[in-house]
Amino acid sequence: MNSDDDQTEYEALLQFLYLAPIGVAQATLDGDIVMANPLCAQLLMPLANNGELDNLFDTLEDVAPDLRHRVRDFTAAQGAICDDMHLRIDLSAEDADARVLSLSLLKIDTGRLMAVISDVTHVLKRERELRQSQAWMSTITSGITDYSMMTLDHLGRIKAWNPSIARLTGFQADATQGKTYDLFYTESGLTGYRLQDRLREADSDGWSLDEGWRRRADGSRYWGSCLIAPLDEQTEVPAAERAYSLIVRDISDRREAHEAMRRSVLCDHLTGLANRRAFTETGECEIQRWTRTSMPLSLVLFDADHFKLVNDRHGHLAGDAVLRHLSAGLRATFRTIDMIARIGGEEFAALLPGTTLEGAEIVASRLCQRIASQVVDVDGARIRYTVSAGVATMEAGVVTLEDLFKRADAALYLAKSSGRNRVELWSSVPGYQTPAAALC
Repeated sequence: MNSDDDQTEYEALLQFLYLAPIGVAQATLDGDIVMANPLCAQLLMPLANNGELDNLFDTLEDVAPDLRHRVRDFTAAQGAICDDMHLRIDLSAEDADARVLSLSLLKIDTGRLMAVISDVTHVLKRERELRQSQAWMSTITSGITDYSMMTLDHLGRIKAWNPSIARLTGFQADATQGKTYDLFYTESGLTGYRLQDRLREADSDGWSLDEGWRRRADGSRYWGSCLIAPLDEQTEVPAAERAYSLIVRDISDRREAHEAMRRSVLCDHLTGLANRRAFTETGECEIQRWTRTSMPLSLVLFDADHFKLVNDRHGHLAGDAVLRHLSAGLRATFRTIDMIARIGGEEFAALLPGTTLEGAEIVASRLCQRIASQVVDVDGARIRYTVSAGVATMEAGVVTLEDLFKRADAALYLAKSSGRNRVELWSSVPGYQTPAAALC
């Protein structure tokens, strides 16, 4: 085939992609958009800060800040860089308002990328229903030795021992009967208020499912799932008379696949922390829990101070090292039950269940102090940097995750404009004056 034929075939392909019923864009390895069909432009336009679709990475910076790094780290000549990455274009807690895009990014040769984008907003609601069905089907079809089923009372206490408990966990009757089901969780896996909250979730949704580390009587642990469902229709049953079925399954053989999926879909590629999608999904669940229980729930937003100067003086690789250093500090400072995420660029979030505004301020200050006292060594350069933080908490007048996020963001802006390297609080008290900031 001669060059004219090649060009004709290529133009025909572009015409086909231009008319495709999904969003398609072609870009260079630097993200510069060469072609975007109308549907792609329609889907991406709400994310374009300047109203122009010039660069794919810049357009998606707020919802996929690690995309540029994924492309840079993908060394193969061609292949899938990411597949079905979910991008949420706002932080609304209302499903009707939230719009979620699916992004698949392909490297088609040494100089070109192809992005395939579709709107999966309505699919996500169905996914939860499918997870419930799959959980029940897995229980039905699993081997007889890898699950345990028991009955709980209204406080989550095990009503009666049965042999399946011993078979899976090793716990005997005297160690289980009358004890709450957190007996099967590792030490940091389930707090008291979450124990009750899962029962309330089962009441409202018909079921509650989670996966994670579980423990056996001998202290060993395994990767397990816990499915809780009401025994009967309980809307008219007094709370003290309600009962539940608990099914605990050993799914250790699925952990590697589960973790690979979680890292691919829910983790930030550069830092290994949760990404914006994971933060939003978890945040919405926590807002729903707060609505049911009114347990404290606080949010801290962190931003690396003068981060652009780090990139300008030392290069982007040094900037990446700083972001990884900050991520390690966040992991070392916060609890395992806290949701820590990179939500865009040099901005990070920590959602703290069961933590008051004052408690969140204390731990935020601890993080600031940790960072200010350390040095990042990058190729002989010793880089010092600081972070600023804004703190907000759920209270009357806060309805959605977006509301909470906006308050924390306003407090963060105050911290940045007041000199940086500090923590500021947001409060809704009439006539409120920002108290002296907690200097870091």
